[in-house]
Amino acid sequence: MSIYNSIGQQYSKTRVPDIRIVNKLINLLNLPKNSIIADIGAGTGGYSQALANQGFFVNAIEPSLVMQKQAFEYPQVKWFTGYAENLPLPDKSVDGVVSILAIHHFTNLEKAFQEMQRIIRDGIIVLLSFDIRLAQKIWLYDYFPFLWEDALRFLPLNEQINLIQRNTKRRVEAIPLLLPYDLSDLFAAAAWRRPELYLQTEVRAGISSFALGNQDLIEQGVQLLRADLSSGEWTKQYGNIHNFTEIDLGYRFIRATLDN
Repeated sequence: MSIYNSIGQQYSKTRVPDIRIVNKLINLLNLPKNSIIADIGAGTGGYSQALANQGFFVNAIEPSLVMQKQAFEYPQVKWFTGYAENLPLPDKSVDGVVSILAIHHFTNLEKAFQEMQRIIRDGIIVLLSFDIRLAQKIWLYDYFPFLWEDALRFLPLNEQINLIQRNTKRRVEAIPLLLPYDLSDLFAAAAWRRPELYLQTEVRAGISSFALGNQDLIEQGVQLLRADLSSGEWTKQYGNIHNFTEIDLGYRFIRATLDN
């Protein structure tokens, strides 16, 4: 996660929590107001604050001080510097756990899931993850093929689920997140219907695979996309994507519950 010390400088400008994702998290957590939630890999605290706005207390855990410094102070959000594999929280100290598009940055998933189980009482763990193997191969990957190749390095969904089950002894289910066309949180594939956003340096800087990728290859993709948007070639080739209001690009909520 220390990569965000270098790439996360403007993170909070483009990674604005989407209220639909927030509402889905709350629905899946199924906790009463005033419950304590741990947000692991909290970044700049967008989702932590959004949960706090809905009446929860949040322990935000994030290793990058650069990310933490972009967070707004909020009375119901308490910050901790730490890693998923060694959470700086006592045993059974939280009612629920969330982690939003962060587990692909964890160095040891087994240890991270064991730690989630250690800190939670009897509530629910909700992760937002992805598996590119479940996605449609849209235009984005024609211009930036490295995004597809990079994502194949991450564990398939069924392996993620098996790891969680093994290390938490919980029942695990996956719920698809269909991406709306107007997401405010601009993670990797979020602008699937707004190709012009990928021309913006600031947007790309908030996406780890862009920020860490081969910048020469990325610049080639950007120039080609800019040219094709300008000439109308992009619309000719891919314009039918505007017929969709939401799309499955491999993003999944993973919900782990205790068998009662």
